[in-house]
Amino acid sequence: MYKDRIEAGRLLAEKLENYSNTDAIILAIPRGGVPIGYEISEKLHLPLEIVLSKKIGHPLHKEYAIGAVTLKSSVLSDAAADISPLYIKEEIEHIRGLLKRRHQDYYDYRKPLELKGKILIVVDDGIATGNTMLSIIKMLHDEKPDRIVVAIPVAPYDSIKKLKASPYVNDVICPLVPDYFRAVGQFYADFEQVDDLEVKQLLNKGFNESAG
Repeated sequence: MYKDRIEAGRLLAEKLENYSNTDAIILAIPRGGVPIGYEISEKLHLPLEIVLSKKIGHPLHKEYAIGAVTLKSSVLSDAAADISPLYIKEEIEHIRGLLKRRHQDYYDYRKPLELKGKILIVVDDGIATGNTMLSIIKMLHDEKPDRIVVAIPVAPYDSIKKLKASPYVNDVICPLVPDYFRAVGQFYADFEQVDDLEVKQLLNKGFNESAG
């Protein structure tokens, strides 16, 4: 068990030490992945960026991802084959509206970093099924990065296996792969929800440090 996201981020930074001072970008998934991404970016002297993406939930089970949406693109999994196209279209429009508002709030005047040709280290506080992460990785691959590395503190074995099998993933770093996995939160003593203000503060802090 981790004490909190800060401890998890510091442990991941140790595992990612060979990327220190390279042409890599830490891409954190809001909101829980941002405190972890900040710790890694600070320790490895790498820029911190976020992946603005949101899953498309199944109409009968919203937590189950059938795809994901970013501001520029969307991707659907095989599980979306039997879902109403109208539902998917409406969900994509709704999610994109949320992401636009979040983008304006998080970035303010700052432009997102260029990802082409970079090593992308994608970070979250943990994954369950891995479906959302796989969707995000497919969309990041379209940005033509040099490599994609997934770094997560905890995930079940089946999800790690799926990530490693992806043709778009070059490496997976996950220090804790438990036999019994119910939810990400069970592996943190402190798993307080991260709010938008904290995300914005950490992003601005990371940006100012890398600019300085």
